[in-house]
Amino acid sequence: MIAQNTPLACLEGIGARFLVHLKRLGIETVKDLVFHFPVRYEDFTQIYPISDLEPGQQATIQGEIEEIDVRRSWRRGVVIVEATVTDETGRIRIVWFNQPYIKNTLRPGRRANFSGKVSLSDGELYLSHPTYELVGAHETRHTARLVPIYPETHGLTSKGIRYLVQPILKNIVSVDDYLPKTILDEHHLPNINEALRAIHFPDTIDAALQAKARFSFEDLFLLQLSNLRQKMALAKERAPQIKTDIGHLKQVLSELPFPLTLSQKRSLWEIIKDLERREPMNRLLQGDVGSGKTAVAALAAALAAIRGAQTAFMAPTEVLARQHFATLKKLFGPVKAMNQPIVALMTASEARVLYADDLEASMKKEELKKKIASGEIQIVVGTHALIAGKVRAKTAAAKPLAFKNLGLVIVDEQHRFGVEQRAALTARAKSARGLLPHFLSMSATPIPRTLMLTVFGDLDISIITELPAGRKNIETRVVPPEERAGAYALIRNEVLKGRQVFVVCPRIERPDLLNTKNAYLEKLKIDTKSVIEEYEKLSTKIFPDLRVAMLHGQMPASAKGRSSSGGKNGASSGKATKESVMKDFEDGKTDILVSTSVIEVGVDVPNASVMMIEGSERFGLAQLYQFRGRVGRGEYQSYCLLTTESKTKNANERLKAIVEAKNGFELAERDLKLRGPGEFLGDKQTGLPDYAMRGLQDLELVRATRAAAVAVLGRDADLAHSPALKAKLAEFRKTIHLE
Repeated sequence: MIAQNTPLACLEGIGARFLVHLKRLGIETVKDLVFHFPVRYEDFTQIYPISDLEPGQQATIQGEIEEIDVRRSWRRGVVIVEATVTDETGRIRIVWFNQPYIKNTLRPGRRANFSGKVSLSDGELYLSHPTYELVGAHETRHTARLVPIYPETHGLTSKGIRYLVQPILKNIVSVDDYLPKTILDEHHLPNINEALRAIHFPDTIDAALQAKARFSFEDLFLLQLSNLRQKMALAKERAPQIKTDIGHLKQVLSELPFPLTLSQKRSLWEIIKDLERREPMNRLLQGDVGSGKTAVAALAAALAAIRGAQTAFMAPTEVLARQHFATLKKLFGPVKAMNQPIVALMTASEARVLYADDLEASMKKEELKKKIASGEIQIVVGTHALIAGKVRAKTAAAKPLAFKNLGLVIVDEQHRFGVEQRAALTARAKSARGLLPHFLSMSATPIPRTLMLTVFGDLDISIITELPAGRKNIETRVVPPEERAGAYALIRNEVLKGRQVFVVCPRIERPDLLNTKNAYLEKLKIDTKSVIEEYEKLSTKIFPDLRVAMLHGQMPASAKGRSSSGGKNGASSGKATKESVMKDFEDGKTDILVSTSVIEVGVDVPNASVMMIEGSERFGLAQLYQFRGRVGRGEYQSYCLLTTESKTKNANERLKAIVEAKNGFELAERDLKLRGPGEFLGDKQTGLPDYAMRGLQDLELVRATRAAAVAVLGRDADLAHSPALKAKLAEFRKTIHLE
């Protein structure tokens, strides 16, 4: 018998060439191979009489080889194997190309199955390149059954994988099922050994579906267990209790420059109640673009500061960090009574401090670090610079940022931070008293219900459902090539009204076909609009009289002394930085900003009223939604123009979805349905198995697995009585890395 942990190199009959191809698929052990599941099945279960065959049919026949011959075609090097096969009803010609070795197997007089497509030529039916299998004592693998089709690689076909898998499944050691029997019985699922055999070589399509259902349930169940256990472990930790005085709260809200919406108030109250608990908060603040998430988070930070607790406010980009710093400046009234520097900005390129009297100043990083460590600074806004450094570094500059009394960590666009970065922040934030800070993450990327219950299942969720008063709906249009002139006319008209415009492109520059190793592949992408190309066209041909600037990720973030943009298109000069270009746009010195996706988040220019997205079909719906949210942030009617030259049904459906969706949550559900969880989440960024990915679209399955996980942990929180499940869960956690 063969154990699952046996290396394939130790099995007889698997040559070195096979092993190289298998390794390319990540398959090195018996377990890897048997868990390399089929993606679909070809139904060759019915054996047809030759006389019943019809052109275009996928069919299996069984017959005797009457004759077989090998010849060369007039094309140099092309070898044709041609056989005649007969059964009780007739005969048929079978053809293969460049497989001369077939003649050594399919000798006259032998009986075999042939599965493939029936073709017609000059009025004669024939089988073209069918799979064949001699009829004998062994069970069929490739014909006369549901034939599994696997993920393949160069040099290794599904036929080769079937050749390896079938004998291994017959001789593999049975394993104890890690799913509790109560769960298997309740949900009518096969045990692990039955499911493994049925998913590779099912007798019926129902058996295959049952096996797939078992593995989908298993993967989601493990994900639910992982999240719930993580939540239970966090509940055992302790955090500083940050109590809010109702009088203070009323004063803070009364000093705001705008009233909070009902859902903003509800979300803030949920956060306040969490901060008062001894257990660390682990909450996700979810809301549409422009719904006021940052204001709620900033208020939480201000209330914490009043009670003497520090807040680390972390953003994925410097642009977004500066935007949050600017928002805190606007909301600074609630903590003005504290006569000391309150808020600081620290990124890789700068350090700034905002004092209680609204004075803002630059500061050396080392000095700022000392003030943070002493507790003088209550709120620190920054990028990964907040967690950069090594604890045992020899120099102070290389050590991570230290806080005196860190009580709250806020992370914006949390899916953009890797798990290791978030873990580093949490680990370093644990105080000498063993207290963890409260954790609040924010996201404007709408999350479908199934993902809320699984991928984000360890988080409590607050949702802001309304936009601030006075906001108008953004008019969204799909712009085909023949309507581009009208789009340019709308842009000019808006600029004449005093408004500003974003133009977003998928690429920075046009690919150089002469200097690429695969010019053909690059040519396929040539229609993708580039920032440099679009900037040159708009500034010199379409809008030569307007002020056009360019922004992309390869530009330096900032400079010690910001150069003047100088002239109507000076912002795009060689001296321009991302900071200077954005500052000019925010100050109204630029009419049109041509940019890459660098402006996806963190840009707040209320005067901008048009977002034109070039090659819009090349972006995901969530990203398009983020782009659209860069306009409509003031009182002006705003427009989102989705240009496309694609005629494909899929592209049209996706763009239609963003035009029709009433809000981000509805759009997220449609995006999940159209693209699937793999593209929505980015399967390489999660490590989730394929069957878990597919299961994320099934709300009932998600609910069932969560209920099962809750029941199991309710009986056995440490899984002490389920050692096989505990071991499987530990293995599962190593493979996933949810962002």
